[in-house]
Amino acid sequence: MTNIESAQRAGAKADFDAIIIGAGFSGMYMLHSLRDKLDLNVTVFEAGDGVGGTWYWNRYPGARCDSDSYIYCYTFDKNLLQEWNWSERYPEQDEILRYLEHCAERFDLKPDIQFGKRVVEVLFDEDTELWTVRTDKGDAVTTRYVIPAVGALSTANVPPIEGLSSFKGKCYHTSQWPHDGVDFTAKRVGVIGTGATAVQAIPEIAQQAKHLTVFQRTPNFCVPARNGRVDPEVTRARKADYDGIRQRIKDSFFGFELNFIPQSVLETTPEERERQFDKMWDAGGFAFWLANYQDMFFSKEANDVIADYLKRKIHSVVNDPAIAEKLTPKSYPYGTKRQPLDTNYFETFNKKNVALVDASTDGPIEEITPNGIRAGGKEYPLDIIVIATGFDAMTGPLKNLGIKGRGGRTLAQEWADGPQTYLGLAIAGYPNLFTITGPQSPSVLSNMPVSIEQHVEWITECIAHMRRNKLSTIEASPQAQDAWGAHVAEIVNSTLMPGTNSWYMGANIEGKPRRFMPYLGPEGVGGYRRKCAEVAEKGYEGFVFRSTGQSGTMHTIAAE
Repeated sequence: MTNIESAQRAGAKADFDAIIIGAGFSGMYMLHSLRDKLDLNVTVFEAGDGVGGTWYWNRYPGARCDSDSYIYCYTFDKNLLQEWNWSERYPEQDEILRYLEHCAERFDLKPDIQFGKRVVEVLFDEDTELWTVRTDKGDAVTTRYVIPAVGALSTANVPPIEGLSSFKGKCYHTSQWPHDGVDFTAKRVGVIGTGATAVQAIPEIAQQAKHLTVFQRTPNFCVPARNGRVDPEVTRARKADYDGIRQRIKDSFFGFELNFIPQSVLETTPEERERQFDKMWDAGGFAFWLANYQDMFFSKEANDVIADYLKRKIHSVVNDPAIAEKLTPKSYPYGTKRQPLDTNYFETFNKKNVALVDASTDGPIEEITPNGIRAGGKEYPLDIIVIATGFDAMTGPLKNLGIKGRGGRTLAQEWADGPQTYLGLAIAGYPNLFTITGPQSPSVLSNMPVSIEQHVEWITECIAHMRRNKLSTIEASPQAQDAWGAHVAEIVNSTLMPGTNSWYMGANIEGKPRRFMPYLGPEGVGGYRRKCAEVAEKGYEGFVFRSTGQSGTMHTIAAE
């Protein structure tokens, strides 16, 4: 093929300027931003029959947000911030879904969303420089840009437990919950898992079930949510200060109005630290995790002081000392797993109709039988099994899209040893593919809407830059990608995080490589935001552009 023919193919017209995959928080804002700010021809493929993403699928009992509602929302529209009123500190799933439905109507998004279509393949054509996106409904459309907005926690983890298909009762995964609910009345229920989802669901199920058996592999540190109605005066004050709130959460470490105590816990007196712990415990929420003493994540000695407080709390709440001991974490430092917020979780184990089966003391699950679960040589008869084992986090949703980049390289294969990205936004060898809150960005270690808005706005401005400068493709350079991966690893390796078998490390998935997937930067969300802005200001340093010159030859523009 001659240079002129290649250039003509590279100028081929696409069906869409951009295709977005997923219609949750990120996909909806990405659509609004590209369509209404840049006037692009955009469509969204969404597997569900409605908007909402996580909040469309996760309808299990007790499902609710655990970021404060006043910051778990879009902040780009000042009028929306003033007009929408949340009913509680942590709104339930149905209220968040109503909010997202309201936003879809407000910004007229649904006409550009194709519901009930799951993307199964995303192929890059090096001659045309276009992507072809295929769905399970037979669609095959071309686009200049592909933007997966599939979320970090959307691919269910169903552990390979022997005999699962033989169970005669009903079995549900919490992320694939029936939309008409599940009736637990007079039923013997088993819940597998004690992560953040299970911590929300277990107290709710226990109120309805005849008997509940919880199968625990690893106990969890939990702190109280302290949910409830928000004082109207507090709400008014927040609405009056939304400009300040928006700036503070953007500049913060985790996307909350929370900051570490700038002191070592080891430098405090026992009385002083106890007062501080009590204050955070009584306030509830993520303060105990994200606004504790600054050495919590770095010093095992400091961490032990903080963990000891939580262990004492468990024993003070659970009546049976033996059960309390089973519920007390011993194998990992506090804060190195995802922090669950609970409402009566530990209190639930004081109920007569609730039993705990702990893998380390009672024996692990051996198999699922037609009549229940066998663990430690004992069979537990059940009518309903609830699988609350979480997700193939961060990489799973992207690897499932069937993405193939330059040279037919397959993302799932390239990430066989763990994710490789630049800034969690782009991947070398995959032109014009942007990942919203992708691996190696703050993502799940932040209040998600804050990180989502930052990524959407960065991607929008990047595409605008390309259009202004007649640039056809952008991708991460291999050198920048390698350097970013080394930086992500260097930062986290100075903390206690890598020593814990968490889903942050991929440890919940059999055979998944152990690699820390989010970004725990030295200045958190705020520092990461500044880094991304700096990259753009330097002409998109670390990215490689291609443009078609007037002579028909291709020019490569690299900002290393």
